[in-house]
Amino acid sequence: MFRQFGLNEFLMLASGLEWTAGLTALAFAGSFALGLLLLMLRIARLVPLRAVAMAWINAVQGTPLLGHLFVVFFGLALFGWDVPRWAAAMTALSVYGSAFLADIWRGAVQAIPSGQWEASAALGLTRWRQLRLVVLPQAFTIAIPPTVGFLVQLIKNTSLASVIGVVELSREAQLVNGATFAPFIVYACVCALYFVLCYPLTALSRRLEARLAPAR
Repeated sequence: MFRQFGLNEFLMLASGLEWTAGLTALAFAGSFALGLLLLMLRIARLVPLRAVAMAWINAVQGTPLLGHLFVVFFGLALFGWDVPRWAAAMTALSVYGSAFLADIWRGAVQAIPSGQWEASAALGLTRWRQLRLVVLPQAFTIAIPPTVGFLVQLIKNTSLASVIGVVELSREAQLVNGATFAPFIVYACVCALYFVLCYPLTALSRRLEARLAPAR
């Protein structure tokens, strides 16, 4: 017998939102670290390093996130590596995100006029100091909107983690809907909760972009 959708059911969805936020934070941290490493390889002077980064980016961007989840969770188990569901989801999302963030940041670095590189080189700065002191601070302001935009997409992509048993917002919605059989109310609440999580990030991105624009 189905039960009525009420406060307890909504609180279950809200608890799922907490897990979604936690998974997103861990996945974005992993994406950030891997993406920064890929960026350094992508703009390196050595061709083999650039080739490695391009191969990673093309392979990840050319395959679905669902496939990454299956490979990490089910594929590694075939070799005797029992990966916890949360760790598998975080790893797959980090790998997926790193390729896109690296491309976003590469575009921001390439948007910096070549004169900035030449002027800093004339001052005797090494390439690393050129990046750290001159190029990356300017590229940061350019990269904010697309980076936050990708973060919003990452939040919504965590819903795919439910296929390997991670109980986040989308999985909680399935469970609540199965108990109440009130799909319209359940998924309307889910959409509202995703909006509550995503909209502040979009608004923050706009404020930061407007605040940092004069510094470009």
